Amino acid sequence: MSREMVNRIAAGFPGAEVSDPWGGGHDAWKVGGKMFACIGAVLPGVSLKCPDVETAQMLRDAGVGEKAPYFHRSWILMPFDGIAEEEVRHRLGVAYDTIRAGLPKKVQAGLPPRVEP
Repeated sequence: MSREMVNRIAAGFPGAEVSDPWGGGHDAWKVGGKMFACIGAVLPGVSLKCPDVETAQMLRDAGVGEKAPYFHRSWILMPFDGIAEEEVRHRLGVAYDTIRAGLPKKVQAGLPPRVEP
């Protein structure tokens, strides 16, 4: 997995936008103004939103990720090393869907539908 791969996958989600809200080279992926993934300027990995704290803990216990520094416990950090593209694609999709489902209905209605590749 690499920064380029994550950015390529995330860019394919309907309404997904990237910004650098803190400066210094971060890639913060958002839908409807809410972040679902973030690649930091220093740490070699991507921080992803999980549906809940229990899912994040299960993924940490399974060795898929670790605690994402500076984020709530419902986020994990997936290191770039040793993670297959399909796992990255799946986890990014779950993070995107989690945030999108929590958006106001009016905002959701304004987004194009999400279709699986």
